[in-house]
Amino acid sequence: MKKLLCLLLLVLGSSPLWSQSNLTQTEIDETVAIHNEWRAKVGVPPLEWSNELASVALKWAKQLKKESCAFKHSHNSNYGENLFMGTTGFYGPKDVVDAWGNEVKDYNYEKNSCSGVCGHYTQVIWKTTKRVGCAKVVDCDGNDIWVCNYDPPGNWRGQKPY
Repeated sequence: MKKLLCLLLLVLGSSPLWSQSNLTQTEIDETVAIHNEWRAKVGVPPLEWSNELASVALKWAKQLKKESCAFKHSHNSNYGENLFMGTTGFYGPKDVVDAWGNEVKDYNYEKNSCSGVCGHYTQVIWKTTKRVGCAKVVDCDGNDIWVCNYDPPGNWRGQKPY
């Protein structure tokens, strides 16, 4: 009986459901892979998935849904945070992360400045960031809201991302 209980705890402990992320394992794997594709383009180390950060992301995503699908940052200074909102069921992890990554067109590395929005991109590629965890809420007034948290956070004023 003890062996069965230990095996059950081991299986549950490694399960994405236990991680408090509501993403499937396929979505988790794709989210990390697409982040790391963008990071590889600028030569920074790959990110690892964090169940802890996914739990924080899910808590905030649920809070946004409670607040009539508000679309605002959590102001949790412990982690970096990217948000995405799009039509329910239409956007997957690649679409979400690529939307942030495509902000590269607005970023000037030499001047370390943006000609538009680029803070999501710079967080994705921030060299010292090591971990990412994401979650989403679905059918929030016809939209899904994705939240990704990053540790350590990036986007430090006056510093280049890599």
